[in-house]
Amino acid sequence: MKIASLNIENIYHRDKGLVRPKLNKCVSDWVSELDSLMNRMQKNANDMDRIRELTFLLGFEKTDHRPFGVLRKRQGELFLKPNGSAHEAKASRLTDWNGWVALQTVAVPYSSTLNKARLIAATDADVLILQEVEDRASLMDFNRGLLREFDMEPYEQVLHLEDNDGRGRGMAIMVKNGYRLDTLKSHGPELADGQDPIFEVDCQEYAVLTPEGRSVHILSVQFSLDRDTHRKIQARKVADIYHKMKDTGKELVLVCGTLNDVAYSDCLSPLLRGTDLEDVSRQLGCKVERDLGKGAGYFRLGAYGMGVNIRQKDYMLISPEMKGKLASCGIDRKGMWPEGKTRWPTYPNLKNRTHAASSHPLIWGGFNDI
Repeated sequence: MKIASLNIENIYHRDKGLVRPKLNKCVSDWVSELDSLMNRMQKNANDMDRIRELTFLLGFEKTDHRPFGVLRKRQGELFLKPNGSAHEAKASRLTDWNGWVALQTVAVPYSSTLNKARLIAATDADVLILQEVEDRASLMDFNRGLLREFDMEPYEQVLHLEDNDGRGRGMAIMVKNGYRLDTLKSHGPELADGQDPIFEVDCQEYAVLTPEGRSVHILSVQFSLDRDTHRKIQARKVADIYHKMKDTGKELVLVCGTLNDVAYSDCLSPLLRGTDLEDVSRQLGCKVERDLGKGAGYFRLGAYGMGVNIRQKDYMLISPEMKGKLASCGIDRKGMWPEGKTRWPTYPNLKNRTHAASSHPLIWGGFNDI
């Protein structure tokens, strides 16, 4: 049985807010602080003063508030009011529409989509777990169309559920070769403080039946990117789910996804040190293409290992019972664009960052006697 996990970062279209240029540390801290202040239900005078300071520092006063056009509903009809002109009826019938709508998403370059398919086809897992999938229609088209271009048979069962924040970061599971999806449970609706969801994206629990009739239980998760304290709450919740699964006799358990932090972080300690789960990337037989040149002998703090100098954000964790059946495992980063001075073997058509399949590696594990 081969299981793979990948944060695919959307297939055909991606929310604009997820592809904005990277901010420097100072600006990123300002944005995070402003977000936290704006989310407060009760704001005192100091909060309001700080909000004014942050909006000035972030350049909000440079925003042009004059719209290209304003839609107004009047007497049951829609009117478009361009700047400096009179009201004109523009939507009495569908075919008479003469306005414009700004799209919230941008197209993923086709070369990037091809590399996503190439990466998945090279692994050819029996069970594929995906994070950040925009919708089921895109996934089905990708499964039945692009995967065939790389001589891979499509997956027989495909399931996709939307995420909590509505920016096309849903999660999906795909199975084939006699494996069947048995049950699904989403922990997305569960609340942390009675108001906000514990998981901004989701935490989904799958039960997969093997051809031999055994059940493998998989947790697909995605943790908060910017909020450290919330990330620890999420790690504690996943650890609690795992303990409950073990208490009910579920032994073959696998946790995978984007945890958005390094292994030594205190935020992940409830999951990585508070449970008996083990990371497949730390196994001696883990297969991965090493960095080239001087990077081969370098061990970056927070990286996967010596010569694999990418910051660890993605994990595949397995229970002791799953570890006992682990035959092989690996990390495939051929679809990633090498940042900075790091270099590793990539696909021939990967010429720049926009061609990358994802900024996350694909992690896989092969298991015997399941």
